[in-house]
Amino acid sequence: MANSAPPILPPLLDNPFADEFFADEATGFYVHQGNISITFSSARVDHRSNPGPVSRVVVGRVVLPVGAAAALALGLYDFLRQMGIDPAGPVPNQSAH
Repeated sequence: MANSAPPILPPLLDNPFADEFFADEATGFYVHQGNISITFSSARVDHRSNPGPVSRVVVGRVVLPVGAAAALALGLYDFLRQMGIDPAGPVPNQSAH
Protein backbone atom coordinates (compact mmCIF):
# COMPACT_ATOMS: atom_id res chain seq x y z
CA MET A 1 0.00 0.00 0.00
CA ALA A 2 1.41 3.38 -1.02
CA ASN A 3 1.97 6.10 1.55
CA SER A 4 -0.77 8.69 0.92
CA ALA A 5 0.51 11.27 3.42
CA PRO A 6 1.59 14.56 1.84
CA PRO A 7 5.35 15.03 1.67
CA ILE A 8 6.96 16.98 4.49
CA LEU A 9 8.52 20.13 3.08
CA PRO A 10 11.64 21.71 4.52
CA PRO A 11 11.17 25.15 6.11
CA LEU A 12 10.99 28.16 3.79
CA LEU A 13 13.71 30.79 4.28
CA ASP A 14 12.79 34.22 2.92
CA ASN A 15 15.48 35.97 0.89
CA PRO A 16 14.82 39.73 0.68
CA PHE A 17 17.55 39.99 -2.00
CA ALA A 18 15.96 37.49 -4.41
CA ASP A 19 15.60 38.79 -7.96
CA GLU A 20 12.20 40.16 -8.91
CA PHE A 21 10.97 41.16 -12.34
CA PHE A 22 7.83 42.55 -13.92
CA ALA A 23 6.25 40.93 -16.98
CA ASP A 24 3.24 41.97 -19.04
CA GLU A 25 2.53 38.42 -20.11
CA ALA A 26 3.50 34.77 -20.09
CA THR A 27 4.60 34.59 -23.72
CA GLY A 28 5.21 30.90 -24.19
CA PHE A 29 5.40 27.46 -22.66
CA TYR A 30 7.67 24.54 -23.53
CA VAL A 31 7.94 21.01 -22.12
CA HIS A 32 11.32 19.25 -22.22
CA GLN A 33 12.57 16.27 -20.20
CA GLY A 34 9.85 16.55 -17.56
CA ASN A 35 10.20 20.30 -17.06
CA ILE A 36 7.95 23.19 -18.11
CA SER A 37 9.70 26.35 -19.27
CA ILE A 38 7.58 29.52 -19.05
CA THR A 39 8.86 32.56 -20.96
CA PHE A 40 7.76 36.02 -19.80
CA SER A 41 7.84 39.26 -21.81
CA SER A 42 7.16 42.94 -21.35
CA ALA A 43 6.47 45.81 -23.76
CA ARG A 44 9.44 48.13 -24.23
CA VAL A 45 9.68 51.39 -26.16
CA ASP A 46 12.68 52.26 -28.32
CA HIS A 47 13.16 55.96 -27.52
CA ARG A 48 15.69 56.57 -30.31
CA SER A 49 12.82 57.90 -32.43
CA ASN A 50 9.62 59.79 -31.68
CA PRO A 51 7.20 58.15 -31.44
CA GLY A 52 9.25 55.15 -30.48
CA PRO A 53 8.25 51.70 -31.72
CA VAL A 54 7.07 49.24 -29.10
CA SER A 55 8.46 45.70 -28.99
CA ARG A 56 7.79 42.72 -26.75
CA VAL A 57 11.04 41.79 -25.00
CA VAL A 58 11.74 38.59 -23.09
CA VAL A 59 12.41 39.55 -19.46
CA GLY A 60 12.83 36.11 -17.91
CA ARG A 61 12.09 32.42 -17.84
CA VAL A 62 10.99 30.08 -15.08
CA VAL A 63 11.64 26.34 -15.41
CA LEU A 64 9.71 23.98 -13.12
CA PRO A 65 9.27 20.21 -12.94
CA VAL A 66 5.86 19.25 -14.37
CA GLY A 67 4.45 18.50 -10.89
CA ALA A 68 5.55 21.86 -9.52
CA ALA A 69 4.12 23.64 -12.59
CA ALA A 70 0.78 21.87 -12.06
CA ALA A 71 0.81 22.92 -8.39
CA LEU A 72 1.59 26.51 -9.47
CA ALA A 73 -1.34 26.51 -11.91
CA LEU A 74 -3.75 25.17 -9.28
CA GLY A 75 -2.44 27.50 -6.57
CA LEU A 76 -2.71 30.56 -8.83
CA TYR A 77 -6.21 29.53 -9.92
CA ASP A 78 -7.32 29.17 -6.29
CA PHE A 79 -5.68 32.48 -5.31
CA LEU A 80 -7.39 34.38 -8.14
CA ARG A 81 -10.77 32.89 -7.18
CA GLN A 82 -10.19 33.97 -3.55
CA MET A 83 -9.47 37.50 -4.81
CA GLY A 84 -12.80 37.56 -6.66
CA ILE A 85 -11.30 37.01 -10.12
CA ASP A 86 -12.71 34.17 -12.21
CA PRO A 87 -9.70 32.70 -14.06
CA ALA A 88 -12.03 31.05 -16.59
CA GLY A 89 -13.99 34.28 -17.19
CA PRO A 90 -13.19 37.41 -19.16
CA VAL A 91 -9.91 39.17 -18.40
CA PRO A 92 -10.43 42.05 -15.93
CA ASN A 93 -10.18 45.55 -17.42
CA GLN A 94 -6.62 46.78 -17.66
CA SER A 95 -5.74 50.39 -18.38
CA ALA A 96 -3.17 51.07 -21.10
CA HIS A 97 -0.54 53.69 -20.45
